[in-house]
This record gives sequence, structure tokens and C-alpha cells, in this order.
Amino acid sequence: MGQKINPLGFRLGATQSHRSFWFAQPKNYSDGLQEDEKIRDCIKNYVQKEMRISSGFEGIARIGIQKRIDLIQVIIYIGFPNLLIEGRTRGIEELQSNVQKEFNSGNRRLNVVITRVAKPYGQPNILAEYIAGQLKKRVSFRKAMKKAIELTEQADTKGIQVQIAGRIDGKEIARVEWIREGRVPLQTIRAKIDHCSYMVRTIYGVLGIKIWIFVDED
Repeated sequence: MGQKINPLGFRLGATQSHRSFWFAQPKNYSDGLQEDEKIRDCIKNYVQKEMRISSGFEGIARIGIQKRIDLIQVIIYIGFPNLLIEGRTRGIEELQSNVQKEFNSGNRRLNVVITRVAKPYGQPNILAEYIAGQLKKRVSFRKAMKKAIELTEQADTKGIQVQIAGRIDGKEIARVEWIREGRVPLQTIRAKIDHCSYMVRTIYGVLGIKIWIFVDED
């Protein structure tokens, strides 16, 4: 039997690093974890609501969090920063104050930094959002997957695997469909692989999208 493991956790310390950096006593660890989740949810909700992106395309690759005694540093790695800043001189300040309101940080100061990702379509989260948008528009799932692979090729990746599960195309019986292009060596620890799982709500029900991208080999 194949044992499934998250490719990011499997490679921690080798080719992957943590998305959050902070220290907590064992009894306070769960509170810190919930804080991180609240910050990430708040940022994603703000981007979807304020930017009024009808397709729900956020363009956020990942959100890094670093906590110190008096400061919480939030780094947003975004593929298309224009979505957040375009026509808004105070976009970042507004986002920062909004997160501060939602999230009780106590005496700690909150600092939000936006970093642009050089090749957005080499990021699995952005690709998954693209596929989700296509599925909501009732585009054929095979067409959406092939288009996503074409976009990835522009980002000079070595391989990609896309998997969609659920009631695909509204069929009665749920199934899993996948497609692979290039190499995706999941059992090689030194192979740098980016992964994400994304949930999309369609009129037929919930679909799950998983993407593995083989970036490079150390």
C-alpha cells in the first residue's frame, strides 16, 4: 500500500523551510497556530472582498509569518501585486489596519510586507486558483488542466502533476482525474517540489484540486 505524505513536510530541512517562524511554550502552541490561521484567512478575505475580483483570483502564492516579542511580521508573496495596489495609494496600510482590527495582537505591532513572485505561474496556489476559476465557468476539466500545464511551461519548471477529485462535470459518481507532464520525483528528498491542495465549490458540489510542481534538484 502506498503511504501518502505531504511533500512539503517530507522535505522540511532539506529543500523546504517553514512558512511560520516563532517560538512558544507547549501550552501556548495551539493559540499561536490559531493566530496564524486567523491572519491568513483575514488577508485572503480582504483581498477577495476589497478588490472585487469576480473570478475569486487572489494571486497569493503564500503568506509567511514571523513573530517576535513586540512585532508580528507578515510577508505576502503575491504573483500580481497590481491587483492589491493598483489605483490605491494606501492599499497596504488599509490591509494592515484591517488585519489589526480582526486580530487581537495585544501589545505587538503588526507589519505587512508585499513581495512580488518572479514567475507567478510556477506557484501551485496561483495555478490551482486559475483551474478553480475555469471550473466555475464550466470549462472542461481536461482543457483547464492542459492550459495550466501550458502556463507552467513558461515558468521553466521541470515537471507538473495536476489532480482533480469529486463530481467532475456534474457526473453522479465522484472520481479522480490526473495529468502529468515532465518528471515529478515525489520520493526523492533532494528534489524541490512545491505542492498545494485547493478546494473549489461548484454548482454540483465540492471539488478538490492538488498540484505538484517539480521546481529543481539540489
